[in-house]
Amino acid sequence: MTLLDRATAERRATLAVAVGLLVLSLLLFPFLGKSFMPIMKEGALTPQVIRVPSISLDESIRLEMAAMKMVAEIPGVKSVVSPLGRGESPADPAGPNESSPVVLIDPESDRDQDEIEAEIRKKLAGIPGVQIVISQPIAQRVDEMVTGVRSQLGIKLFGDDLNELRQLSEQVAKVVRSVRGARDIRVERLSGQQFLTVDIDRNAIARYGLNVADVQTLIETAIGGKEVTTLYEGERRYGIQVRFPQRFRESIEDISNMLLRTSNGAQVPLSSVAKIQLVDGPAQVSREWGKRRVVVGANVEGRDLGGFVEEVEQRLAKEIKLPQGYYFKFGGQFENLERAMDTLSVIVPLTIAAIFFLLFLLFNSVKLASLIIMVLPFASIGGVIGLFVTGEYLSLPASVGFIALWGIAVLNGVVLVSCIRRFRQDGLAVAEAVREGCVQRFRPVMMTATVALLGLVPFLFATGPGSEVQRPLAIVVISGLISSTLLTLVVLPTLYRWFDDEPQEV
Repeated sequence: MTLLDRATAERRATLAVAVGLLVLSLLLFPFLGKSFMPIMKEGALTPQVIRVPSISLDESIRLEMAAMKMVAEIPGVKSVVSPLGRGESPADPAGPNESSPVVLIDPESDRDQDEIEAEIRKKLAGIPGVQIVISQPIAQRVDEMVTGVRSQLGIKLFGDDLNELRQLSEQVAKVVRSVRGARDIRVERLSGQQFLTVDIDRNAIARYGLNVADVQTLIETAIGGKEVTTLYEGERRYGIQVRFPQRFRESIEDISNMLLRTSNGAQVPLSSVAKIQLVDGPAQVSREWGKRRVVVGANVEGRDLGGFVEEVEQRLAKEIKLPQGYYFKFGGQFENLERAMDTLSVIVPLTIAAIFFLLFLLFNSVKLASLIIMVLPFASIGGVIGLFVTGEYLSLPASVGFIALWGIAVLNGVVLVSCIRRFRQDGLAVAEAVREGCVQRFRPVMMTATVALLGLVPFLFATGPGSEVQRPLAIVVISGLISSTLLTLVVLPTLYRWFDDEPQEV
């Protein structure tokens, strides 16, 4: 009560200290990193290996077996399993050049998951001609299902010309690679797939009395296979195709020597009427909302996602000049972060307005409702300082922690103000009613805050799966309760006399 007596006696100094702490928290807020969700250690890793699109299935399997053998030899790795190639389900359209192995980490190992991840990245980096993107099974699938990008940040570049998109994507990757915290840079491959092209010389086929359909029929029959009849077995039917044997279509030379029969019975090699060559073409053409696009993916290490994306946006706007009709769109976890923050920017004001309305119905006084609402920013002081000191980011769990903290702070404010108001209605003077109300409600307020605080203490020291998500929430609530309880018992009584609706005795 000595502290309360001094605070009420020196009201201006008390309010100056409270406002100073509030200003300090506002100054610290921009320095808080922003992320959608803390990275949860799942106990497993997915070191995705991306090879050139033209690689054969046999060679891809050989390289994958060698890579997984290196991973399995790392201390702390319990087991490794790797699917390769495209499955029957269209939900996972990966080609034979991509693999997403799952590396299970031994829970009894003394090595940390970050150490094992660093060693996996170091070993796989020695494989020539591949891109390595290390994530976790659940995180990777969630990112892909929500935004279509298997990275924390996906920079989508939209445009019309594939060659222009490829050049711009390489420039974007170079910029992102130079930003602090970037790792696992992945550029969606737009080239590297070889195509066999047969360019028909129309003048030549005219001289031989042939037409385009004759040449196309030969190519279809020899290489792709042409259906000539149907086989019926009961209710089932099967198409019968004919095709040249493998040894007659293995190389460009074999295809060039295929013979066409003219109308007069002469035989002409295909190379005489067409230009046959292997050309480098697009491995895939991705579209989104009817527009061609290429994705540059990146993971973030050692810094917050929001600050990383902000720096990348500034660098791209400064260093890359996009042609007319080309534009960027950012996806991945950053897209989830923006969506969550937009939702909170609507929900939080509505929640505060609803609380104010309920307080007005309870006290039938705008002044007293405003007095209790003032508890919210003062309660947030401890949460902001707690996040800053511990180095945690402002994430979705931390935002939920602030909302829970406001609920406890408002509850304590209502308990205290209701008691003071009852004493005022009984005829006590303001100073006496404030002092008596604080004495009467000291234990209930402290019990409410202490129970909530002690219930979250285990979250601070948890180390199991999911502890990364629980820790920001616990830090916000615990540190916020310390500041809000102190300010509720000291600052709120000091401000009460300025918000009192009851007539004061002279």
